[in-house]
Amino acid sequence: MEDTAPLKDTAALRLRPLTARSVVLSTLLGHHPPALPARALVRVGQLFGTAEGTVRTALTRMVAAGDLEQRDGTYRLTDRLLARQARQDDSRAPRTRPWAGGWEIAVVTGERRAAPDRAALRQAMAALRLAELREGCWLRPANLVRDRPPVVTGQCTLLTGAPEGDPAALAAALWDLDGWARHARALEAALEALPEGPDRLAERFTVSAAVLRHLLADPVLPPALLPAGWPGGRLRSRYEAFDRDFRGLLLRHIGG
Repeated sequence: MEDTAPLKDTAALRLRPLTARSVVLSTLLGHHPPALPARALVRVGQLFGTAEGTVRTALTRMVAAGDLEQRDGTYRLTDRLLARQARQDDSRAPRTRPWAGGWEIAVVTGERRAAPDRAALRQAMAALRLAELREGCWLRPANLVRDRPPVVTGQCTLLTGAPEGDPAALAAALWDLDGWARHARALEAALEALPEGPDRLAERFTVSAAVLRHLLADPVLPPALLPAGWPGGRLRSRYEAFDRDFRGLLLRHIGG
């Protein structure tokens, strides 16, 4: 007998309610290029039982909030959210290089920094997947390929080095690896437990969105520094399988 019960323990999985805004935003963040006409976004809303008026109201509010821009009936992400899309894409397929044991180190040396500058630096460090060893000192293994934005280069002195002690112990102190892995396995199980079918699309969508948020928090460490059985690769593979199915359904629906 097919399981038709709703997904349980959503609070533990940190699932967010499905709203018209979240449907529109997730659709555009996953679309390349991130632009669709209003009629297509309305049809996406229909997949989740969201009324046309509710979707159009969300579009108007998102334009007013600076999330979207509208031109000739087409809605596209603004620059701020284009940066988020780039981070999201990178979390799905991080660009790595062989690790030779070195670490990136960023030490804050800028003086008299305003509160917005400090906040922007913290946000940039999180996007670069650096962890804070102590106030003003950030580091991570040098195994990622990405550019450092001006907010980092303008406030920090950048160095390379290596710890004298056990690098795996240092990584475990900087990141809650066991906690990340535990939550990843719970999300993986939640995706697997949901039967396929259009009647469960909303639940699968909310779980997959939680997976994507969790991947953004993956430190993407070299394998030598990870606990045994690290679930990052499996979770990415399962998410990609879901996303392929969802995008296929989406294209058929909005193209009909």
